[in-house]
Amino acid sequence: MAFEHSLRLRVVGRHRDGVTVACRLRPELLNGQGMVHGGVIASIADEAVWFAMRHRFGKAPSATTAELKVNYLRPIAGKRVLARAKLVRAGRTLSVGRVDLYDDGRRLAAVAVVTYIMAIPTAR
Repeated sequence: MAFEHSLRLRVVGRHRDGVTVACRLRPELLNGQGMVHGGVIASIADEAVWFAMRHRFGKAPSATTAELKVNYLRPIAGKRVLARAKLVRAGRTLSVGRVDLYDDGRRLAAVAVVTYIMAIPTAR
């Protein structure tokens, strides 16, 4: 199974400018203090932008992450994380999305900016 599938993200909302995804929290996604691991938060943000691109382009994009930055504002615990991804730019070469991540009390817990580069076929 590919790593991103292990997060078990679900698209729970489609918007003109992006999507909202949900992630049910499980013990394997938590750190030693019982909070969502920072790497999991970054991965949710990364995948949320990928889903937003898929929604925008109407198909799964052939792209890979070029840059990702996360500001962690508060720890996340509880039953789920919601991530609202908005595409800032959806281009032929680069796509950039902003993601607001919320705990299950709907408090803003992290903000991320994710840049994807569209895959360029290599010459053989």
